[in-house]
Amino acid sequence: MMKRNEAVQLLKEHVTTDRVLRHSYAVEGAMRAYAKHFGEDVEEWGLIGLLHDIDFEKYPEEHPMKSPAILKEAGFDDDFITTILSHGSTTGLARDTKAKQCLHAVDEMASFIVAIALMRPTHFDGLKGKSVKKKMKDKAFAKAVNREELTQSREAMGIEFNEHVDIIVAGLLAEEALIQESDYSLLNM
Repeated sequence: MMKRNEAVQLLKEHVTTDRVLRHSYAVEGAMRAYAKHFGEDVEEWGLIGLLHDIDFEKYPEEHPMKSPAILKEAGFDDDFITTILSHGSTTGLARDTKAKQCLHAVDEMASFIVAIALMRPTHFDGLKGKSVKKKMKDKAFAKAVNREELTQSREAMGIEFNEHVDIIVAGLLAEEALIQESDYSLLNM
């Protein structure tokens, strides 16, 4: 399997905007935290999160359908690629594994939580489900985020809301520490 530093280089060959890079790092952190929670391969799940939007910037209208060619050329196997494809709403692929369900459940939620953290003086520190629930009810906040999909994707995993938020926040905090090494931050706007 590809090492994380190699995957970051691959990502940066296809993604140049801070917005998509930050999102990719956030989803990586959430996926790593969930892998740990479920006793799965933390490195593999992290790479799934990191690379899930590798084709988004160059091919937004066709996303995620261009990712298989990029990932196959980089040496990723069919299971890895299918997991990434499954997060797309138009692929019709079943989310029949924990990794697929998790990627779908954390994709938008990780960025939603980062947006909340940006508004707080303590950022992620002390951020709990109650604050996230309040923001989910505020339709003016992050208007483009489909709250129903956030709820349904979490419920499909069988995870309670507060636990879901706690796992993602823990992953985002760990990701902050991981990417500080490269002078990059999820909260550096």
